Amino acid sequence: MIDLSENISEYILSVFGEDYFNNFKKFVGEEHVQYLRLTGEENNSTIISNLGEYGIKLEQHDSVPAAYKITGGIDVIGKTLEYTIGKYYIQSLSSMIPALVLDPGPNDIVLDMCGAPGSKSTQISELMTGRGTLYSNEPKSARIKSLVYNIERHGLTNFGILSSKGELLSKFYYNYFDKILVDAPCSALGVVQKRGEVSNWWDMKRVNTISDTQLRLLISAIKSAKVGGEIVYSTCTLTVEENEVLLDKVLRKYPVELADIELPVKSHAGFTEYEGVALNPQLSRSKRIIPWEVNSDGFFVAKLVKTANVEAPQKNGYPPKHQEIKLLHSNHKDVKNYLEQLINRFGIPPEVFENYNYFRKSNTLHFVQKDWKADDLTPFVKIGLKFALIDKRDICVMNPLAAKVFGDFAAQNVFEISDIEDLQKYMSGGIIKSITDRKGTQIVRYNNCSLGTASASEEGLKSQFPRAMRTHEIVYPKNSE
Repeated sequence: MIDLSENISEYILSVFGEDYFNNFKKFVGEEHVQYLRLTGEENNSTIISNLGEYGIKLEQHDSVPAAYKITGGIDVIGKTLEYTIGKYYIQSLSSMIPALVLDPGPNDIVLDMCGAPGSKSTQISELMTGRGTLYSNEPKSARIKSLVYNIERHGLTNFGILSSKGELLSKFYYNYFDKILVDAPCSALGVVQKRGEVSNWWDMKRVNTISDTQLRLLISAIKSAKVGGEIVYSTCTLTVEENEVLLDKVLRKYPVELADIELPVKSHAGFTEYEGVALNPQLSRSKRIIPWEVNSDGFFVAKLVKTANVEAPQKNGYPPKHQEIKLLHSNHKDVKNYLEQLINRFGIPPEVFENYNYFRKSNTLHFVQKDWKADDLTPFVKIGLKFALIDKRDICVMNPLAAKVFGDFAAQNVFEISDIEDLQKYMSGGIIKSITDRKGTQIVRYNNCSLGTASASEEGLKSQFPRAMRTHEIVYPKNSE
């Protein structure tokens, strides 16, 4: 049972009233309901059937695409093979709404200003069908690791990762983006049920400090968006100070309008008056999600449209520069030879590789969607995925992350795991010693799904499944024991 602090109780009572407070208090004392978002393009019924073999039970949401309530098997939901290879993402129902409201397309240049750990960035990428241009920004270097992990787990190739303070990005990307998501850090009043520690530190001083940061982030987003561009502002808090009051300040000073939006879950129009003060009437177009009405997190969502130019900010140079790189097409002389090696090795049709651009850093080739755009590549800490290692003999060795993307097109040097013990050995980085009749790099599949690569020799098939994805326990279907 979560004990609501006096600070939270007083705020809820004063702003929303006694009935709301009683519902809020009852809700935070109940068990948190978890959801997942199916991520792949394959038949969802196949994934659901596979998860059923673990004892996992799902209930599809009637209006949020790919959202499923977890009604059984919650103890293994983050340990399955399907989770490990990115077939689904564990995410609250309400958290899925901002990206749906943003509605990015494959021709858009999109920014997720507050990207880690990647729940909304990966969803945005999937809504873009893995194409177009997506920048995901995370200012804290310690959090970039989780963002990279989730991008790689899902095998997404339209990403560039920045690490800058979001409020400074407009100095580098003025009038640049078609769509921007500002899922701002907040006081978390909408997620107290699953994060009980919020009750220990929540107070109005913290709210006011956070709202100052939120305002700077949103102003930066407005300057960074093109005229006609769309900005979705969202928080997982219920306070009016971090939502309507903040947007009222922006509407007074900047050339933006709030767009009408319809959410696929029950929601309420934003406040147009607060503490006896009238707010911009456009705020009725914003939406507040009440947690107990959707059995998920409390959220606030609004979409702004930029209507005119803002004075250009003074540029102080780009964020800290990293190794200078240049994107190369598949027929460029500096990559063509390496691609031909992999075409010959795996029988992958050459036109498959034409959908990407490539670049080399030290002895590693990387790849990214060919329609991914950037005026300057040096600010990025990561672009796309690793493609291959170039060894001392100038031989191209496919990276396991690339095998997840290209493996389904391979016609040779493919090993299909059929034994559950062999699968366990592969996923743990071991050696399948019964396989000694192969040589060199192999693409490894299981149930017709490409998992990665392995190195075959007289000793057996040595797994090259990425170490970062072996950091949690993996369980296997009950009927496979």
